[in-house]
Amino acid sequence: MNPYVNMGVGALLGTVFVLMSVSIASEGIFHSEAPEKEGFAIVAAEAAAEGGEAAGSGEAAVTPIATLLASADAGAGEAVFKKCQACHSGEKGGPNKVGPDLWDIVNRPVAGHEGFSYSAGMKTFAEGGKTWDFEHLNHFLLAPKKYVAGTAMGFAGLKKDDERANLIAYLRTLSDNPAPLPSPSAEGAEATPPAAPEGTAPAAPEAAPAAQ
Repeated sequence: MNPYVNMGVGALLGTVFVLMSVSIASEGIFHSEAPEKEGFAIVAAEAAAEGGEAAGSGEAAVTPIATLLASADAGAGEAVFKKCQACHSGEKGGPNKVGPDLWDIVNRPVAGHEGFSYSAGMKTFAEGGKTWDFEHLNHFLLAPKKYVAGTAMGFAGLKKDDERANLIAYLRTLSDNPAPLPSPSAEGAEATPPAAPEGTAPAAPEAAPAAQ
């Protein structure tokens, strides 16, 4: 065999041997055992997941409407109603605009105003014979597109409890026979939001607060 080949092979084997020896020696010198107990546990991901489940398990708590209406001001609600008038009329026998006329809206069947073409989302929400009782109005006016998935109403909602309660108190007056106010003693039952279809949509620019 060529002596140069022998020298090359020997050099290669020697290099491999040296590298393996250094690797084994380094492992022995720098190796450390895993601690029996971690100094701290990273739980951010788990906590976030648990929070997500909690958030998705139901709607955020909303103050019962009976409590809100106990101190509501219908006169102040009439001023809030001006936000609605671009899309809704409020007089008896009033015309439908972008949204339906809101006369006698309290306890009216959902998607039940004659002559108005309701969105598919509102028709779905109406299934089961729902009516616009005080509690449904409270949740819907808080976040329309969250409470009724697919509604065509482009309104971001009234986030302030007093403003929303004042408006509902005023809507109650738009009737020949205003509905009785809910009793605050029933607020334990009202604390659970009425059933609504799931779904979330981005908030749209503020327009008119009513059922479309």
